[in-house]
Amino acid sequence: MAAEPPKYISLRELSNHNKRGDLWISIQGKVYDVSDWTNHHPGGELPLFNLAGQDVTNAFVAYHPASAWQYLDRFFTGHYLHDYSVSDVSKDYRKLVSDFSKMGLFDKKGHAVFFTFSLMLILFSLSLYGILCSTSPWAHLGCGGLMGFFWIQSGWIGHDSGHYQIIPSRGFNRFVQILTGNCLAGISIAWWKWNHNAHHIACNSLEFDPDLQHMPFFVVSSKFFNSLTSYFYERKLNFDCVSRFLVSYQHWTFYPVMCFARINLFAQSFILLLSKRKVPNRGQELMGLVVFWIWYPLLVSCLPNWGERIVFVIASFSVTGIQHVQFCLNHFSSSVYVGPPNSNDWFEKQISGTLDINCSPWMDWFHGGLQFQAAHHLFPRMPRCHLRKISPLVRELCRKHKLPYNSVSFWKANALTIQTLRDAALQARDHSNPIPKNLVWEAVNTQG
Repeated sequence: MAAEPPKYISLRELSNHNKRGDLWISIQGKVYDVSDWTNHHPGGELPLFNLAGQDVTNAFVAYHPASAWQYLDRFFTGHYLHDYSVSDVSKDYRKLVSDFSKMGLFDKKGHAVFFTFSLMLILFSLSLYGILCSTSPWAHLGCGGLMGFFWIQSGWIGHDSGHYQIIPSRGFNRFVQILTGNCLAGISIAWWKWNHNAHHIACNSLEFDPDLQHMPFFVVSSKFFNSLTSYFYERKLNFDCVSRFLVSYQHWTFYPVMCFARINLFAQSFILLLSKRKVPNRGQELMGLVVFWIWYPLLVSCLPNWGERIVFVIASFSVTGIQHVQFCLNHFSSSVYVGPPNSNDWFEKQISGTLDINCSPWMDWFHGGLQFQAAHHLFPRMPRCHLRKISPLVRELCRKHKLPYNSVSFWKANALTIQTLRDAALQARDHSNPIPKNLVWEAVNTQG
Protein backbone atom coordinates (compact mmCIF):
# COMPACT_ATOMS: atom_id res chain seq x y z
CA MET A 1 0.00 0.00 0.00
CA ALA A 2 1.37 3.39 -0.99
CA ALA A 3 2.30 5.68 1.85
CA GLU A 4 -0.14 8.50 2.53
CA PRO A 5 1.27 11.79 1.15
CA PRO A 6 2.27 14.32 3.82
CA LYS A 7 -0.23 17.02 4.75
CA TYR A 8 0.85 20.64 4.95
CA ILE A 9 -0.50 23.72 6.70
CA SER A 10 0.69 27.32 6.72
CA LEU A 11 2.04 29.32 9.62
CA ARG A 12 -1.17 31.34 9.49
CA GLU A 13 -3.27 28.20 9.89
CA LEU A 14 -1.01 27.06 12.72
CA SER A 15 -1.52 30.40 14.50
CA ASN A 16 -5.26 29.68 14.78
CA HIS A 17 -4.53 26.82 17.19
CA ASN A 18 -3.57 28.94 20.18
CA LYS A 19 -6.46 28.50 22.61
CA ARG A 20 -6.96 26.34 25.67
CA GLY A 21 -7.95 22.88 24.45
CA ASP A 22 -6.56 23.62 20.99
CA LEU A 23 -2.81 24.19 21.31
CA TRP A 24 -0.60 23.34 18.34
CA ILE A 25 3.10 24.02 18.00
CA SER A 26 5.70 23.32 15.35
CA ILE A 27 9.20 21.95 15.92
CA GLN A 28 11.52 21.75 12.92
CA GLY A 29 8.58 21.96 10.54
CA LYS A 30 6.50 19.16 12.11
CA VAL A 31 3.23 20.13 13.80
CA TYR A 32 2.26 18.78 17.22
CA ASP A 33 -0.97 18.98 19.22
CA VAL A 34 -0.04 19.61 22.87
CA SER A 35 -3.54 20.46 24.09
CA ASP A 36 -3.65 17.54 26.54
CA TRP A 37 -0.03 17.99 27.60
CA THR A 38 -0.61 21.27 29.45
CA ASN A 39 -1.48 19.47 32.70
CA HIS A 40 1.65 17.30 32.51
CA HIS A 41 4.28 19.62 31.08
CA PRO A 42 7.18 19.77 33.61
CA GLY A 43 7.67 23.46 32.82
CA GLY A 44 4.03 24.25 33.54
CA GLU A 45 1.27 25.32 31.19
CA LEU A 46 2.30 28.96 30.68
CA PRO A 47 5.16 28.30 28.21
CA LEU A 48 2.77 26.25 26.05
CA PHE A 49 0.05 28.91 26.18
CA ASN A 50 2.46 31.75 25.43
CA LEU A 51 4.04 30.05 22.40
CA ALA A 52 1.04 28.13 21.05
CA GLY A 53 0.36 28.51 17.34
CA GLN A 54 4.04 29.11 16.50
CA ASP A 55 7.19 27.33 15.47
CA VAL A 56 8.97 26.85 18.81
CA THR A 57 12.13 25.03 17.73
CA ASN A 58 14.56 27.47 19.34
CA ALA A 59 12.73 27.44 22.66
CA PHE A 60 12.42 23.65 22.56
CA VAL A 61 16.13 23.01 22.03
CA ALA A 62 16.94 25.55 24.73
CA TYR A 63 14.81 23.97 27.46
CA HIS A 64 14.79 20.26 26.59
CA PRO A 65 17.58 17.68 26.59
CA ALA A 66 18.14 15.41 23.57
CA SER A 67 16.18 12.64 25.30
CA ALA A 68 12.96 14.69 24.99
CA TRP A 69 12.83 14.33 21.21
CA GLN A 70 11.76 10.69 21.46
CA TYR A 71 8.47 11.67 23.09
CA LEU A 72 7.34 14.07 20.38
CA ASP A 73 5.84 11.52 18.02
CA ARG A 74 2.90 10.85 20.34
CA PHE A 75 1.77 14.46 19.74
CA PHE A 76 2.37 14.54 15.97
CA THR A 77 -0.72 15.65 14.02
CA GLY A 78 0.48 14.35 10.67
CA HIS A 79 0.88 17.92 9.41
CA TYR A 80 3.98 19.78 8.29
CA LEU A 81 4.61 23.48 7.72
CA HIS A 82 4.93 24.19 4.02
CA ASP A 83 6.40 27.66 4.67
CA TYR A 84 8.86 26.54 7.33
CA SER A 85 12.20 28.34 7.20
CA VAL A 86 15.15 28.88 9.49
CA SER A 87 17.01 32.18 9.83
CA ASP A 88 20.80 32.26 9.72
CA VAL A 89 21.05 33.27 13.38
CA SER A 90 18.77 30.38 14.40
CA LYS A 91 20.90 27.93 12.42
CA ASP A 92 24.01 29.11 14.21
CA TYR A 93 22.29 29.07 17.58
CA ARG A 94 21.04 25.50 17.14
CA LYS A 95 24.50 24.42 16.05
CA LEU A 96 25.90 25.86 19.27
CA VAL A 97 23.32 23.90 21.29
CA SER A 98 24.30 20.74 19.41
CA ASP A 99 28.02 21.39 19.88
CA PHE A 100 27.64 22.01 23.62
CA SER A 101 25.59 18.84 23.92
CA LYS A 102 28.26 16.77 22.13
CA MET A 103 30.88 18.26 24.44
CA GLY A 104 28.81 17.11 27.40
CA LEU A 105 28.58 20.59 28.90
CA PHE A 106 24.92 20.18 29.85
CA ASP A 107 25.77 17.06 31.85
CA LYS A 108 28.99 18.15 33.60
CA LYS A 109 27.85 19.95 36.74
CA GLY A 110 31.29 20.79 38.13
CA HIS A 111 31.83 21.53 41.81
CA ALA A 112 29.72 24.69 42.10
CA VAL A 113 26.98 22.91 44.05
CA PHE A 114 29.46 21.46 46.54
CA PHE A 115 31.17 24.81 47.07
CA THR A 116 27.85 26.64 47.42
CA PHE A 117 26.55 24.17 49.98
CA SER A 118 29.84 24.41 51.88
CA LEU A 119 29.60 28.20 51.91
CA MET A 120 25.98 27.99 53.06
CA LEU A 121 26.96 25.69 55.92
CA ILE A 122 29.72 28.07 57.03
CA LEU A 123 27.46 31.14 56.87
CA PHE A 124 24.61 29.46 58.75
CA SER A 125 26.92 28.01 61.40
CA LEU A 126 28.59 31.36 62.03
CA SER A 127 25.23 33.09 62.30
CA LEU A 128 23.92 30.43 64.66
CA TYR A 129 27.08 30.53 66.79
CA GLY A 130 27.00 34.31 67.06
CA ILE A 131 23.40 34.34 68.20
CA LEU A 132 23.73 31.56 70.76
CA CYS A 133 27.23 32.18 72.07
CA SER A 134 27.72 35.96 71.92
CA THR A 135 26.11 38.74 73.93
CA SER A 136 27.39 41.58 71.73
CA PRO A 137 24.68 43.55 69.87
CA TRP A 138 27.22 44.22 67.11
CA ALA A 139 27.87 40.49 66.75
CA HIS A 140 24.13 39.91 66.48
CA LEU A 141 23.90 42.58 63.79
CA GLY A 142 26.70 40.84 61.88
CA CYS A 143 24.86 37.53 62.27
CA GLY A 144 21.85 39.11 60.57
CA GLY A 145 24.08 40.03 57.63
CA LEU A 146 25.50 36.50 57.50
CA MET A 147 21.95 35.13 57.40
CA GLY A 148 21.25 37.39 54.44
CA PHE A 149 24.29 36.07 52.56
CA PHE A 150 23.18 32.54 53.49
CA TRP A 151 19.79 33.18 51.83
CA ILE A 152 21.51 34.59 48.74
CA GLN A 153 23.57 31.42 48.28
CA SER A 154 20.49 29.32 48.96
CA GLY A 155 18.75 31.30 46.22
CA TRP A 156 21.48 30.44 43.70
CA ILE A 157 21.05 26.74 44.47
CA GLY A 158 17.29 27.03 44.09
CA HIS A 159 17.73 28.90 40.81
CA ASP A 160 20.10 26.27 39.42
CA SER A 161 18.00 23.29 40.55
CA GLY A 162 14.95 24.75 38.82
CA HIS A 163 16.75 24.90 35.48
CA TYR A 164 18.53 21.55 35.51
CA GLN A 165 19.28 18.61 37.77
CA ILE A 166 22.11 19.72 40.02
CA ILE A 167 22.03 16.26 41.63
CA PRO A 168 22.07 13.07 39.46
CA SER A 169 19.03 11.62 41.25
CA ARG A 170 15.73 13.28 40.27
CA GLY A 171 14.27 12.58 43.70
CA PHE A 172 17.28 14.02 45.51
CA ASN A 173 17.19 17.05 43.20
CA ARG A 174 13.59 17.61 44.28
CA PHE A 175 14.65 17.31 47.92
CA VAL A 176 17.34 19.95 47.39
CA GLN A 177 14.77 22.26 45.81
CA ILE A 178 12.41 22.01 48.77
CA LEU A 179 15.29 22.29 51.24
CA THR A 180 16.98 25.37 49.75
CA GLY A 181 13.83 27.14 48.62
CA ASN A 182 11.00 26.36 51.01
CA CYS A 183 12.71 25.16 54.19
CA LEU A 184 15.76 27.42 54.34
CA ALA A 185 14.57 30.53 52.49
CA GLY A 186 10.78 30.52 52.97
CA ILE A 187 10.10 30.80 49.24
CA SER A 188 8.05 28.19 47.38
CA ILE A 189 10.07 26.52 44.64
CA ALA A 190 6.76 25.90 42.82
CA TRP A 191 6.06 29.65 42.80
CA TRP A 192 9.59 30.38 41.64
CA LYS A 193 9.41 27.90 38.74
CA TRP A 194 5.98 29.18 37.69
CA ASN A 195 7.23 32.76 37.74
CA HIS A 196 10.71 32.16 36.35
CA ASN A 197 9.64 29.96 33.43
CA ALA A 198 7.26 32.70 32.30
CA HIS A 199 10.08 35.23 32.56
CA HIS A 200 12.46 33.17 30.42
CA ILE A 201 9.92 32.50 27.69
CA ALA A 202 8.69 36.10 27.48
CA CYS A 203 11.87 37.93 28.43
CA ASN A 204 11.11 41.67 28.82
CA SER A 205 7.58 41.57 27.44
CA LEU A 206 5.74 44.20 29.46
CA GLU A 207 2.51 42.17 29.33
CA PHE A 208 3.85 38.62 29.71
CA ASP A 209 7.05 38.86 31.79
CA PRO A 210 6.24 38.96 35.54
CA ASP A 211 9.74 40.20 36.35
CA LEU A 212 8.83 43.59 34.90
CA GLN A 213 5.38 43.84 36.48
CA HIS A 214 5.97 45.64 39.78
CA MET A 215 3.08 48.06 39.78
CA PRO A 216 2.44 50.19 41.80
CA PHE A 217 6.04 50.55 43.01
CA PHE A 218 8.12 50.39 39.82
CA VAL A 219 7.74 50.68 36.06
CA VAL A 220 10.53 50.55 33.50
CA SER A 221 8.59 52.05 30.62
CA SER A 222 5.98 54.76 30.08
CA LYS A 223 3.93 52.13 28.25
CA PHE A 224 2.74 51.02 31.69
CA PHE A 225 0.92 54.35 31.95
CA ASN A 226 -1.71 52.87 29.63
CA SER A 227 -2.69 50.33 32.32
CA LEU A 228 -1.45 47.24 30.52
CA THR A 229 -2.90 43.81 31.18
CA SER A 230 -0.69 41.23 32.88
CA TYR A 231 -1.26 37.89 31.19
CA PHE A 232 0.77 36.25 33.95
CA TYR A 233 -1.28 37.56 36.88
CA GLU A 234 -4.42 37.64 34.70
CA ARG A 235 -5.41 41.15 35.74
CA LYS A 236 -5.07 44.73 34.63
CA LEU A 237 -2.15 46.74 35.99
CA ASN A 238 -4.01 49.96 36.76
CA PHE A 239 -1.87 53.05 36.61
CA ASP A 240 -3.93 55.06 39.09
CA CYS A 241 -3.07 58.08 41.21
CA VAL A 242 -1.35 55.92 43.86
CA SER A 243 0.81 54.25 41.22
CA ARG A 244 1.62 57.62 39.68
CA PHE A 245 2.78 58.99 43.00
CA LEU A 246 4.93 55.96 43.90
CA VAL A 247 6.43 55.70 40.41
CA SER A 248 7.29 59.40 40.47
CA TYR A 249 9.76 58.67 43.27
CA GLN A 250 10.81 55.18 42.22
CA HIS A 251 14.46 56.05 41.54
CA TRP A 252 14.71 57.06 45.21
CA THR A 253 12.69 54.20 46.67
CA PHE A 254 14.28 51.42 44.59
CA TYR A 255 17.00 50.36 47.05
CA PRO A 256 14.87 50.77 50.21
CA VAL A 257 12.11 48.66 48.68
CA MET A 258 14.62 46.01 47.58
CA CYS A 259 15.71 45.70 51.21
CA PHE A 260 12.28 44.32 52.02
CA ALA A 261 11.36 42.72 48.67
CA ARG A 262 11.61 39.32 50.33
CA ILE A 263 8.30 39.99 52.10
CA ASN A 264 6.59 40.03 48.71
CA LEU A 265 8.13 36.65 47.82
CA PHE A 266 6.88 35.21 51.11
CA ALA A 267 3.39 36.49 50.31
CA GLN A 268 3.44 35.31 46.68
CA SER A 269 4.46 31.82 47.81
CA PHE A 270 1.46 31.49 50.11
CA ILE A 271 -0.90 33.11 47.61
CA LEU A 272 -0.02 30.48 45.02
CA LEU A 273 -0.06 27.49 47.37
CA LEU A 274 -3.39 28.49 48.93
CA SER A 275 -5.01 29.27 45.56
CA LYS A 276 -7.13 26.99 43.41
CA ARG A 277 -4.42 26.88 40.76
CA LYS A 278 -2.93 23.45 40.11
CA VAL A 279 0.35 23.16 42.03
CA PRO A 280 2.43 19.95 41.84
CA ASN A 281 3.31 18.52 45.26
CA ARG A 282 1.36 21.21 47.08
CA GLY A 283 1.68 19.33 50.38
CA GLN A 284 5.48 19.22 50.16
CA GLU A 285 5.60 22.89 49.30
CA LEU A 286 3.44 23.93 52.25
CA MET A 287 5.32 21.70 54.70
CA GLY A 288 8.59 23.24 53.54
CA LEU A 289 7.27 26.74 54.27
CA VAL A 290 6.04 25.59 57.69
CA VAL A 291 9.58 24.39 58.46
CA PHE A 292 10.96 27.84 57.61
CA TRP A 293 8.38 29.66 59.71
CA ILE A 294 9.31 27.45 62.66
CA TRP A 295 13.11 27.65 62.63
CA TYR A 296 13.57 31.30 61.63
CA PRO A 297 11.24 32.88 64.27
CA LEU A 298 12.64 30.44 66.83
CA LEU A 299 16.19 31.56 66.01
CA VAL A 300 15.19 35.23 66.21
CA SER A 301 13.55 34.60 69.60
CA CYS A 302 16.94 33.50 70.97
CA LEU A 303 18.13 37.10 70.82
CA PRO A 304 17.99 38.88 74.20
CA ASN A 305 15.51 41.69 73.44
CA TRP A 306 13.08 43.00 70.85
CA GLY A 307 15.44 45.73 69.69
CA GLU A 308 18.12 43.26 68.67
CA ARG A 309 15.53 40.95 67.15
CA ILE A 310 14.20 43.70 64.91
CA VAL A 311 17.72 44.78 63.91
CA PHE A 312 18.65 41.16 63.11
CA VAL A 313 15.60 40.72 60.85
CA ILE A 314 16.21 44.05 59.10
CA ALA A 315 19.87 43.16 58.55
CA SER A 316 19.09 39.73 57.12
CA PHE A 317 16.39 41.14 54.81
CA SER A 318 18.52 44.09 53.71
CA VAL A 319 21.55 41.99 52.80
CA THR A 320 19.33 39.60 50.84
CA GLY A 321 18.07 42.69 49.02
CA ILE A 322 21.38 42.61 47.13
CA GLN A 323 20.10 39.54 45.28
CA HIS A 324 16.80 41.24 44.44
CA VAL A 325 18.77 44.15 43.01
CA GLN A 326 20.85 41.70 40.97
CA PHE A 327 17.72 40.24 39.40
CA CYS A 328 16.65 43.73 38.34
CA LEU A 329 20.02 44.84 36.95
CA ASN A 330 19.95 42.22 34.21
CA HIS A 331 16.69 43.43 32.67
CA PHE A 332 15.37 46.80 33.89
CA SER A 333 17.58 48.90 31.59
CA SER A 334 17.37 46.53 28.62
CA SER A 335 15.03 46.67 25.63
CA VAL A 336 11.35 46.00 26.35
CA TYR A 337 8.34 45.36 24.14
CA VAL A 338 4.55 45.05 24.29
CA GLY A 339 2.82 41.86 23.20
CA PRO A 340 3.31 38.10 23.41
CA PRO A 341 6.67 36.41 22.84
CA ASN A 342 7.34 35.55 19.21
CA SER A 343 9.40 32.45 18.59
CA ASN A 344 10.51 33.75 15.18
CA ASP A 345 12.84 36.22 16.88
CA TRP A 346 13.34 34.28 20.10
CA PHE A 347 17.13 34.49 19.99
CA GLU A 348 17.09 38.21 19.26
CA LYS A 349 14.62 38.94 22.09
CA GLN A 350 16.71 37.01 24.62
CA ILE A 351 19.79 39.00 23.64
CA SER A 352 18.18 42.45 23.54
CA GLY A 353 16.38 41.88 26.84
CA THR A 354 19.44 40.96 28.89
CA LEU A 355 22.46 42.72 30.35
CA ASP A 356 25.68 40.97 31.35
CA ILE A 357 27.74 42.06 34.36
CA ASN A 358 31.52 42.19 33.98
CA CYS A 359 33.30 40.64 36.93
CA SER A 360 36.46 38.74 37.81
CA PRO A 361 36.27 34.94 38.21
CA TRP A 362 36.80 35.23 41.96
CA MET A 363 33.49 37.13 42.20
CA ASP A 364 31.42 34.46 40.44
CA TRP A 365 30.16 33.23 43.83
CA PHE A 366 28.61 36.66 44.39
CA HIS A 367 26.65 36.79 41.13
CA GLY A 368 25.59 33.13 41.02
CA GLY A 369 25.76 32.91 37.22
CA LEU A 370 23.55 35.94 36.57
CA GLN A 371 26.58 37.90 35.40
CA PHE A 372 26.39 35.84 32.18
CA GLN A 373 22.75 36.64 31.63
CA ALA A 374 22.74 36.35 27.83
CA ALA A 375 24.35 32.91 27.89
CA HIS A 376 22.04 31.82 30.70
CA HIS A 377 18.92 32.88 28.80
CA LEU A 378 20.06 31.20 25.60
CA PHE A 379 21.22 28.02 27.36
CA PRO A 380 19.14 27.82 30.57
CA ARG A 381 20.07 24.14 31.09
CA MET A 382 23.76 25.00 31.14
CA PRO A 383 25.38 24.54 34.58
CA ARG A 384 26.69 27.89 35.77
CA CYS A 385 30.27 26.57 35.99
CA HIS A 386 30.41 26.61 32.16
CA LEU A 387 28.84 30.02 31.54
CA ARG A 388 32.17 31.87 31.63
CA LYS A 389 33.51 29.41 29.05
CA ILE A 390 30.63 29.74 26.57
CA SER A 391 29.98 33.47 26.99
CA PRO A 392 32.65 34.51 24.41
CA LEU A 393 31.00 32.21 21.86
CA VAL A 394 27.66 33.92 22.43
CA ARG A 395 29.33 37.30 22.04
CA GLU A 396 30.95 36.16 18.79
CA LEU A 397 27.61 34.89 17.45
CA CYS A 398 26.02 38.27 18.21
CA ARG A 399 28.90 40.07 16.49
CA LYS A 400 28.52 37.85 13.42
CA HIS A 401 24.82 38.71 13.07
CA LYS A 402 25.21 42.36 14.13
CA LEU A 403 23.14 41.93 17.28
CA PRO A 404 23.79 43.98 20.43
CA TYR A 405 25.62 42.25 23.26
CA ASN A 406 25.26 44.41 26.35
CA SER A 407 27.87 44.01 29.07
CA VAL A 408 28.84 46.53 31.76
CA SER A 409 30.33 46.65 35.24
CA PHE A 410 28.21 46.03 38.33
CA TRP A 411 28.29 49.71 39.22
CA LYS A 412 27.42 50.81 35.70
CA ALA A 413 24.49 48.36 35.69
CA ASN A 414 23.20 50.00 38.86
CA ALA A 415 23.57 53.43 37.27
CA LEU A 416 21.69 52.32 34.14
CA THR A 417 18.90 50.82 36.23
CA ILE A 418 18.48 53.99 38.29
CA GLN A 419 18.55 56.07 35.10
CA THR A 420 15.79 53.92 33.58
CA LEU A 421 13.69 54.32 36.72
CA ARG A 422 14.37 58.05 36.84
CA ASP A 423 13.38 58.54 33.19
CA ALA A 424 10.09 56.74 33.78
CA ALA A 425 9.56 58.67 37.02
CA LEU A 426 9.92 62.01 35.25
CA GLN A 427 7.55 60.89 32.52
CA ALA A 428 5.06 59.74 35.14
CA ARG A 429 5.19 63.14 36.80
CA ASP A 430 4.62 64.92 33.49
CA HIS A 431 1.84 62.47 32.73
CA SER A 432 0.11 62.87 36.09
CA ASN A 433 -0.68 66.49 36.91
CA PRO A 434 -2.78 65.57 40.00
CA ILE A 435 0.40 64.91 42.00
CA PRO A 436 1.26 68.18 43.79
CA LYS A 437 4.77 69.44 43.20
CA ASN A 438 7.10 70.19 46.09
CA LEU A 439 10.42 71.91 46.57
CA VAL A 440 12.32 68.68 47.29
CA TRP A 441 11.20 67.18 43.97
CA GLU A 442 12.08 70.33 42.06
CA ALA A 443 15.51 70.57 43.72
CA VAL A 444 16.42 66.96 43.01
CA ASN A 445 15.14 66.83 39.44
CA THR A 446 16.11 70.25 38.17
CA GLN A 447 17.33 70.04 34.60
CA GLY A 448 20.25 72.10 33.28
